[in-house]
Amino acid sequence: MALVARVLIANRGEIAVRVIRACRDLGVEAVAVYSEADEASLHTELADRALPIGKAPARASYLRPDAIVEAAVEAGCDAVHPGYGFLAEDPRLPAACAQAGIAFVGPPEDVMRAVGDKVTARAAAERAGVPVVPGTGRLSEASAAVAAAEEIGFPVLLTASAGGGGRGIRRVEGAADLPGAFAQATAEAEAAFGDGGLFVEKLIERPRHVEVQVLADDHGAVIHLFERDCSVQRRKQKLVEEAPAPGLTDELRTGLCDAAVALAREVGYRGAGTAEFLVDVAAGAFYFIEMNARIQVEHGITELVCGVDLVTEQLRAASGLELSVAQEDVVPRGSAFEFRINAEDPDNRFMPSPGTITGWHAPGGPGVRVDSGVETGRAVVPYYDSLVAKLMVWGATREEAIARGRRALDELTVEGIKTTRDLHRRLLDWDELLAGECSTESLERWLEGA
Repeated sequence: MALVARVLIANRGEIAVRVIRACRDLGVEAVAVYSEADEASLHTELADRALPIGKAPARASYLRPDAIVEAAVEAGCDAVHPGYGFLAEDPRLPAACAQAGIAFVGPPEDVMRAVGDKVTARAAAERAGVPVVPGTGRLSEASAAVAAAEEIGFPVLLTASAGGGGRGIRRVEGAADLPGAFAQATAEAEAAFGDGGLFVEKLIERPRHVEVQVLADDHGAVIHLFERDCSVQRRKQKLVEEAPAPGLTDELRTGLCDAAVALAREVGYRGAGTAEFLVDVAAGAFYFIEMNARIQVEHGITELVCGVDLVTEQLRAASGLELSVAQEDVVPRGSAFEFRINAEDPDNRFMPSPGTITGWHAPGGPGVRVDSGVETGRAVVPYYDSLVAKLMVWGATREEAIARGRRALDELTVEGIKTTRDLHRRLLDWDELLAGECSTESLERWLEGA
């Protein structure tokens, strides 16, 4: 059995560039797709071939499984890599790939359906013996949600069954507030995911958000690559991630990693995936919240710490090959941070800042990695996610990684648009982050007082 020979990348921006580079390392041809807005983008230039798939709005291009598969067939591709976002967790894409006889770089349709809906993923976690937050199954009526919340105990979270990224989630303090919040969350979930289903779960106060990277193949191997802390968030959107998570006991770390592997085995997972947990460090407890059936934005810091190319392993698994690493080969070393450089203005309520980049200088030196889909003269278009680049740093110690983060952020230059660079630089002088004690609510409190 051989590695796939030609891969279509059903995405854009920095993740498309990242996958193209992995393909180059492996001697695999990379085919890009682009919307009208992305015709002159970097990923179309770096690919061996680039095909148009529609107009600028994502629903007319990157969110069309038919257009993706048609392009893959036209280019003679034997695999499709979805990246993250867009169709990466839409079971229609692996289904369409299977029908066309093309390998999908990710789990098969049935597994994606099992983990893509938070309610079914929760059920799978319970079967695997993984702790879950007290909560309900899928609900369609506000009255049922009120009854469930009163039994669980307020405050609670209303959470969309489908999707992610913080959409369709509402904190509810009491029964009187729940019907209105239910209507709002249902509408938001329907608009974002085409599915308005919700469930209710107990709100864990001031938790940490910790996720575990897993890899699996079709030969029975399921391994973890330890954990990342993603607690520095604004409105459920991650801004800074680090690996390993600070302040975990060995027992807590082992429990999280074993739970992620058990869940992946339970659902018959294949490829790269991430199990996400809320963690109460003081109590030594953790609770499963969801599984992302794709490569994560923040996968690079795991690569820096563990020395494993996750995209390469994805391509191996999709080709029917065994993983190139076993669990005993994964030995984490040092500490790494990722800073998401978004085209947003933090001083103006994080409003998007599309436009042409008139000046771009990426930092370098020891322990610095920049994944981006831009350069001087490239446009940041208003139709898609605002992520411009991911600045990652590694150090032998957490303190060294933070020092390198300060240096790299000082060196980074992005002109022509507003970005989150200066905010990240301020965060590296924030006592709570330096102490490794951030909860998912910390950044919001800090921003309110800044």
